[in-house]
Amino acid sequence: MEQMTRLKGIIDRLRSPGGCPWDLEQTPETLRPFLLEEAHEVAEAILAGDSQEICEELGDLLMNVVLQARIGEERGTFTLEEVAEKISDKLVRRHPHVFGDTVAADSDAVRRNWDRIKRQERGEADEPESVIRSLPASLPALLRADRVGAMAAEIGFDWPDAHGPLEKLEEEVGETREAVEAGDLVAIGQEVGDLLFAATSLCRKFGIDSEEALRDSIRRFEVRFRRIEGDLKKSSDRSLEHLDQLWALAKSEETGSVSGEEA
Repeated sequence: MEQMTRLKGIIDRLRSPGGCPWDLEQTPETLRPFLLEEAHEVAEAILAGDSQEICEELGDLLMNVVLQARIGEERGTFTLEEVAEKISDKLVRRHPHVFGDTVAADSDAVRRNWDRIKRQERGEADEPESVIRSLPASLPALLRADRVGAMAAEIGFDWPDAHGPLEKLEEEVGETREAVEAGDLVAIGQEVGDLLFAATSLCRKFGIDSEEALRDSIRRFEVRFRRIEGDLKKSSDRSLEHLDQLWALAKSEETGSVSGEEA
């Protein structure tokens, strides 16, 4: 805990009179984007499997937590100690199978206990009106769609296998095409949304993280596009046909490199 004390002391110094002008200007609202950015950088480091990067990014995230707590302390709303106390108390309350006499045979039982205790804390009925539990409004849309779909599946509102969402995808593509042909912008937006929702259901059936699947697709697009940019510097041809040829070439080179690595 010595280093935690040191970190808190550094943040206190930065926020004190004569400290850092930038840090002194910050508020919970101005720090919010940095908090989200650091959380995403932690996730990126985890995906890369880089232990040292994970450690560094967790430090950046922790710095944001301590800085938020320092501002809370200045405003008289909460302290870092209260933040730690609240999460400690919550963990003990929501793990009665560890810190109490409750028996939980498996992880499903643990989750049910967690949800029941959470409802009690909020003063909600022991049996929720809906299995669709509240989720943060700032949650990425694809992740939210996956969570909502999983919640609905808890009571059997789900396809028995992957063929269901696959057929739903095909259906939504047809409806999107009809909306496009009709020139109905509202309908187009709704149908594209349905299309994305169906795609997350298909991912869920295979245990695929839809957020990561999209990120991987974007990364592959960026790699291919950079290759196209390099080729375009050698040619003045900007026709769609030429660009399609360059794209196909970049894609084939990428596939070849992957196959070579696997071999």
